[in-house]
Amino acid sequence: MGELTNILFSPVNITLSVLLIVLIVYWIFNMITGIDFDTDIDVDIDIDVDAEIEIDMDADTGIEGGNIDLHDVANTDIDKEDVLGKKRKSLKWWQVALIYFNFVGLPFMFTFTCWIFIWWILTIISTTLTHSYDNTLGFIFFFGGIIPSLFINKVFTTPFKNFFKSLNPDGDKPIELIGRIASLKSSIEQDQLELAEVTIDSKVMSIYVKSLDGSLIDHKNDILIIKQSADKNYYYVKSYSNN
Repeated sequence: MGELTNILFSPVNITLSVLLIVLIVYWIFNMITGIDFDTDIDVDIDIDVDAEIEIDMDADTGIEGGNIDLHDVANTDIDKEDVLGKKRKSLKWWQVALIYFNFVGLPFMFTFTCWIFIWWILTIISTTLTHSYDNTLGFIFFFGGIIPSLFINKVFTTPFKNFFKSLNPDGDKPIELIGRIASLKSSIEQDQLELAEVTIDSKVMSIYVKSLDGSLIDHKNDILIIKQSADKNYYYVKSYSNN
């Protein structure tokens, strides 16, 4: 027992061991009290559009207001196109990594706990077999276990997507924007594509818009969202003052 304790709380393993204990306490407290500390985690998405304006991606990805709300998209399907398609251009590499390794698509704390546990197991086994839990070689195993543990964690957590999705069969329904009033960031005409803002339940969403008939719409005018483009990347609008 004493040797096991020495291994678990050795200089190499103590960080993950303590973190895992904290996570276990978190889950126990969460189950007993019912208090949810799995708070919203926003990941800013920056894109170079004229004056570096933050934009929204398509509503059915769970991304709104220029942020990825990891908590809100826990039951949202994110397909290959979301990561590798046109939408990939507005994501940084670490944001894609969060999606790929299931930190988005599952409750964040669930995926994080599983990852830490797998990383801890790999480190404990490797340092125990090589008796390196208190030397430099052990730290090489410690840091070297990050990447393998992420891939193992992805395989392990992927089947749970159906389980968490079944808790909310409808998932996160996309917000209907057709027929809403929005405001332009700058004037548009012909095939010009610009940003507009629409406020829904006190939340401001940014979307790409294009003039419905190509006529000039001044940025001072409110606009009416008419329909979505076939590729779902922008909306057709017309001046609301003409209605």
